[in-house]
Amino acid sequence: MTEREVMEYDVVIVGAGPAGLACAIRLKQLKPDINVCVLEKGSAVGAHSLSGAVLEPGPLEKLLPQWRTDYSGMKVPAREDDVRLMTRTGSFKLPDWAVRLSPMNNHGNFIISLGQLTPWLAQQAEQLGVDVFPGFSAAEALFDEQGAVRGVRIGDMGLNRDGTPGSNYTPGVEIHATVTVLAEGARGSISKQLIQQFRLRDRIDPATFGLGFKELWQLPAGRVQPGRIEHAFGWPLDTKTYGGSFLYHLDNDRVYVGYVVGLDYQDPRLKPFEAFQQFKHHPRIRPLLEGGEILAAGARTIAAGGYQSLPRLEMPGAMLIGDAGGTLNVFKIKGIHQAIRSGALAAEHWVEKGSTTGYDARWRASEGHRELRDVRNFKPAFKHGLYFAIANAGVESLVKGKTPWTLRNTPDWCALEKLERYVSPDRGWVERTLPPRDRLASVFFAGNVHDESQPVHLKVHDTSICVERCTKEYGNPCENFCPAGVYEMIDDGQGGRRLQINAANCVHCKACDIKDPYEIITWTTPEGGSGPNYQNL
Repeated sequence: MTEREVMEYDVVIVGAGPAGLACAIRLKQLKPDINVCVLEKGSAVGAHSLSGAVLEPGPLEKLLPQWRTDYSGMKVPAREDDVRLMTRTGSFKLPDWAVRLSPMNNHGNFIISLGQLTPWLAQQAEQLGVDVFPGFSAAEALFDEQGAVRGVRIGDMGLNRDGTPGSNYTPGVEIHATVTVLAEGARGSISKQLIQQFRLRDRIDPATFGLGFKELWQLPAGRVQPGRIEHAFGWPLDTKTYGGSFLYHLDNDRVYVGYVVGLDYQDPRLKPFEAFQQFKHHPRIRPLLEGGEILAAGARTIAAGGYQSLPRLEMPGAMLIGDAGGTLNVFKIKGIHQAIRSGALAAEHWVEKGSTTGYDARWRASEGHRELRDVRNFKPAFKHGLYFAIANAGVESLVKGKTPWTLRNTPDWCALEKLERYVSPDRGWVERTLPPRDRLASVFFAGNVHDESQPVHLKVHDTSICVERCTKEYGNPCENFCPAGVYEMIDDGQGGRRLQINAANCVHCKACDIKDPYEIITWTTPEGGSGPNYQNL
């Protein structure tokens, strides 16, 4: 087999999202002579970037003070907040004064496209001398003789479906670095491995996640109110299931519409994608969208555990930043500003100390971590039902997180009830007419590209469980929770069923790695450049 090439850097950053690029920029601002590279698994920087996305600009302005004048991408000033409790046929608007007192107040923020912001951040990094490599997936961590992280190995290119080298085989490069910064986003594959290997979650609550959907719509003229920000909760979910919607009015007669479902839900029959589509058919939302067209769509998980679930962010030779560590503020429904904060702080720490030691304590003493502490009880309160959670959110907003208790997080994978023990509620879902017609149609708007001849990157460690146990116990919920129709139980031609994995559909949301009730699915990186190619999300 061809020998692997080795490249040497002072710092290697895995992930060209806001956290990774902020870290790279800050490193070069502080120490221009160091060598820094950023690896991005997407075909281009921004191809895998998906967020709500309302930006709290403070951390970005601190990093790049001239961003408002230099950044030419979409940045629509927030002008109006609207927060509602939805019923099947109507809604109740929260008082404006209550929203202003809460973390959901968006005064001074901007609606942006993360898919536009990250390429611009990459340009700023490259102008400072950072090497940014899109289309290269970091497949595994490397270690030195003492067991410290020594860098990463890039995934091999040109493998046949059975894993053997093909005619265009190119072995992945090893990138060795003094420090490795993991900015992979929620449920990063290398981050997951290292959190377990270095026991970074000992005596810390399990991670918990939400599955988010987002579409960009072009609407007929006159419907959009640029800067209007709408959030809602309640229908189409039941009162025991966490979730909510967003509707952001952009420029040029466009809107972002999306939905987040907490992956700690109990109903094995629940289809989060269908919940999102049902929301679009609510009497308040459907008239806005009718006659419009979808321009782009996508899905991804978000790290919703916050303060209680934040693992230790340092290990020998490496640091976790952004959603790889879980810095998103789920009450605000914002993670970009926190990602930039954590990335810049990691850079400052390494330049000052020359070591990863102490970064975790530094983050926990920072403004970003204090922000997480103030909202720590918002998400876990939903385990006690929607109305308890609403009351709790009001209290938490008033006292700014100074309540004397901390509610705990539990794992998402074990939350599902078995079919025989759970009666799914009547959700009052209606017939759908708005596009897309199904999950496969939605994948089209994600611009997916996977070489079908490459190995399947979704590893199911015992498919007999899918056939013999999961069908009976849970009804194969992977067919329900996957937003892209990747998992499908089909006739095996011998009177039974087998699992078919449609890996080319995968949008890299990683919900399967999180929600599978048997923990037998592992998401790994496919060949570099594979996956969605999001446009303006």
